[in-house]
Amino acid sequence: MKKAFKAGIALAATMALFAGYAAVNLSMQPEVYPAAEVAEAAVLRQGSRGGEVKEVQRRLKMWGYYSGAVDGIYGAKTTEAVKYFQRKNGLAADGVAGKATFAALGMNDSVKALEDQGRPGNQSGGSNYTDSDLYLLARCIYAEARGESYTGQVAVGAVVLNRVDSPQFPNTIAGVIYQKNAFTAVNDGQINLEPDQTALNAASDAMNGWDPTYGCLYYYNPAVATSSWIFGRETVTVIGKHVFAI
Repeated sequence: MKKAFKAGIALAATMALFAGYAAVNLSMQPEVYPAAEVAEAAVLRQGSRGGEVKEVQRRLKMWGYYSGAVDGIYGAKTTEAVKYFQRKNGLAADGVAGKATFAALGMNDSVKALEDQGRPGNQSGGSNYTDSDLYLLARCIYAEARGESYTGQVAVGAVVLNRVDSPQFPNTIAGVIYQKNAFTAVNDGQINLEPDQTALNAASDAMNGWDPTYGCLYYYNPAVATSSWIFGRETVTVIGKHVFAI
């Protein structure tokens, strides 16, 4: 059953625009793992797993606080790295990543999601999506398809949401986007680019049920795809430079 997104969102008018087109190559088969292992918009502590943990590790490693693997597993090394970061930033050094630690790390999506949890009226019509989900989906669309037509951008968002609805993939937007080897934009860091208004609108339309792919779970650019695995998927439609498949 499709989820409908009706929540309003207020976003800053001034956004950084980046030139060029992100070449998409979803030729790698995503690593499938149980959705329960994906932690999104939660207070993270030792034992947590998922894309949000991976982002904490990535930032700590980039800034020299962490030397372990960026594997999405909140183990002892991650806990100690978080404590080190917290001490350096005047936070309670408990090794637990909550709202204050997310804010210090610059993980604004996670801060917003924690603030949204339990806020009356933020989620309407039974939707499980939040403003933070919309923003993350828009970032993915912008990073993966900003050179495509508007329909092509909505289509990329629809694939993400189709994966959320599929038992083959994690059941959150963050879980799908940060799943290992799923999106080129995550691997090369373009997921962190600021989305423009077109990408935000495309994300909203996808969340409201527009699916130009007719239920596809995969897409790829045949000009840059390198794995024979993706070419074996059944093609449903072609939009711009992308082939959409099941």
